[in-house]
Amino acid sequence: MRLPETTPDLAQIFKGVQTDKLQLILQNASPLSKGRYLHWEELRHREPPQGLTHDDWWGAILLGRLPLMQTLPLLDKRGNPFRFATPSPVLIDLHHIDRDAAGHIHATIGAPIKDDPNRYLLSSLIEEAITSSQLEGASTTRKVAAAMLREGRKPRDHSETMIFNNYRAMKHLRSIKQDPITPDLILELHRMLTEDTLEDQKDAGRLRKVDDVRVVDARDNTVLHIPPTHTELPERLERLCAFANADESSLPFVHPVLRAILLHFMLAYDHPFVDGNGRTARSLFYWSIARSGYWLMEYTSISHILRKSPTRYMRAYLHTEFDHNDTTYFLLHQLSTIRRAIVALHNYLSRKGQEQRETENMLSVSSKLRTRFNHRQVALLTHALRHPGEGYRVDAHQHSHNVVYQTARNDLLDLHNLGLLEKARQGNAYVFFAPEDLRDRLTALAN
Repeated sequence: MRLPETTPDLAQIFKGVQTDKLQLILQNASPLSKGRYLHWEELRHREPPQGLTHDDWWGAILLGRLPLMQTLPLLDKRGNPFRFATPSPVLIDLHHIDRDAAGHIHATIGAPIKDDPNRYLLSSLIEEAITSSQLEGASTTRKVAAAMLREGRKPRDHSETMIFNNYRAMKHLRSIKQDPITPDLILELHRMLTEDTLEDQKDAGRLRKVDDVRVVDARDNTVLHIPPTHTELPERLERLCAFANADESSLPFVHPVLRAILLHFMLAYDHPFVDGNGRTARSLFYWSIARSGYWLMEYTSISHILRKSPTRYMRAYLHTEFDHNDTTYFLLHQLSTIRRAIVALHNYLSRKGQEQRETENMLSVSSKLRTRFNHRQVALLTHALRHPGEGYRVDAHQHSHNVVYQTARNDLLDLHNLGLLEKARQGNAYVFFAPEDLRDRLTALAN
């Protein structure tokens, strides 16, 4: 990956500038270019306003940003503070997230998913656990990994262990989301995420003790980031926790969503661990945003979105480092990611709602079946109609719906006795399979 150019220095731009040119620069002072918060790397390839060079235009952009810029209590490795601005694109994204991530979203059965969370939360936890691990090298397919988590079986290899750890850590975050974060809690989170996945297991849950850690582009070995020295890490982690726990009376005021994103950014910047920094950073984001009341984010997967374009993710970090610690670039990237994750959740709920209605319509044509199945069986039949040959285990059905084992077993045996599922032994357990002609069997049963 090619590193960005260092941005021109504002003082150098204005050194010896003529009065008529200065007036033209001031006339074009704006934080945005056609509504976008562009980095110098992008701006220098665009046509500047008439009468200005690219350097002049960049000076005008910086003048427009200065009144919006606020200093954060977070420092780079040279001791300089990070900064952020809230131009209109940031405010627009925050408005949409405030509106969409804390309201009532209805599930397929009509009740808000907050009131019937088990099916949706489990799917989200599984998706985030898998894709967050895949971002850092896990190679297991989604289908195999999802089956492992739903069935509750032990991981079989390194990739499955990464995913299992991520899943366990995401569940743990829900239990501590009301607690202040501390260095010890972050270390414990890292230990959960990396257990049995590191070359030296002593590195799980402890700060790195070396300075040879680098963030490298795996495609061409370009060094993208050199984190702070390990001797600074305890103090930097304390500073990060103080920022994470600050309330709205702290100055500068940082919107809760921006605070969560900045925690993500800062932990990845500090790279305090020999491995697992990205997973820990994204987990810390989820803790912070859930603590601030954005409950819908528990049902979304940001890693699913990030995995589609990892280069943009990395460039958002680089643009901050190569423009005097302006984190606005990273904020905008992550705000867009959050909004896309929320849209994906809405689409998922809409699709599941349509599937549920189709199944319920089929089941309602007969008075025999109208009240024959409970909602767990309807959900399984809905899935089975779209996935002929799929296998269903009692323990997986149990975990999906948060019921006791016997209830889950009765659900599946009932469907088997009606001829809607086929049964076969695998090892010490039975697996129930969806027959290819399930729809025909349901229709025959209804008649």
